[in-house]
Amino acid sequence: MEREAAIRFVLFLAVAFALALWEHASPRRHPAPGRAWRWIGNLGVVAISTLLVRLIFPVLPVALAFLARERGWGLIPRLGLPMLVEVIGGFLVLDLTIYFQHRAFHAWRPLWRLHRMHHADTFFDFTTGVRFHPLEFILSLAFKLGLVVLLSPPVLAVLLFEIGLNCVVMFNHANVRLPVAVDRLLRLFVVTPDMHRVHHSTDIRETNLNFGFNSPWWDRLFSTYKAQPDLGHEGMTIGLNIFRDRKYQSLVSMLAMPFF
Repeated sequence: MEREAAIRFVLFLAVAFALALWEHASPRRHPAPGRAWRWIGNLGVVAISTLLVRLIFPVLPVALAFLARERGWGLIPRLGLPMLVEVIGGFLVLDLTIYFQHRAFHAWRPLWRLHRMHHADTFFDFTTGVRFHPLEFILSLAFKLGLVVLLSPPVLAVLLFEIGLNCVVMFNHANVRLPVAVDRLLRLFVVTPDMHRVHHSTDIRETNLNFGFNSPWWDRLFSTYKAQPDLGHEGMTIGLNIFRDRKYQSLVSMLAMPFF
């Protein structure tokens, strides 16, 4: 568990640093003023969520996957599949369930009140990708732990999913410019920033589209895909109309946002 946490932390820092440099060198949209103010709030939320998780949960998904396999729990081992199929299938099932979890956070008002803190960011950069309310973070982790016990996917599948999700969620929120041809190619394999930015539009019709984090195909399969925002990436407005004041970007206001 300690080794997993160390690996994830090092990768988090490396990816965040690389994306920050990329955003500075080739931004998709002109950087908004007050970036330091936003970053303090967004990264502060991550720190609080991480601390709470360490205090509340005695085990994280990768360690639980190892325990589940060791004790013969779950559905997947009972199917008698080749290990490669188990790893790929386990990864895809985890990704699919997170897609539907994301849709649930939009569809059910009590969950939306937690999730809307993520959407209230008035700019879109890699720190938006880690801006989730601690209560949402805790619920999501509890859901993943339940899935691991129920399915018992291979440890490698869970490890790849957790590391991939942490890195990809920052990438697909990054304010980086990709050539159109490159973006079109990448969308065959992963959710790109231009694809996910649509989901952060103030237009509620666009907010309820492009739910995927890792795989871009769930949105196409379940008819929630939109290629480009109606107003274009430079013309669209990011965030929620009810939380546009600068005061809502402070750490205290972000933590209180579900109760407004």
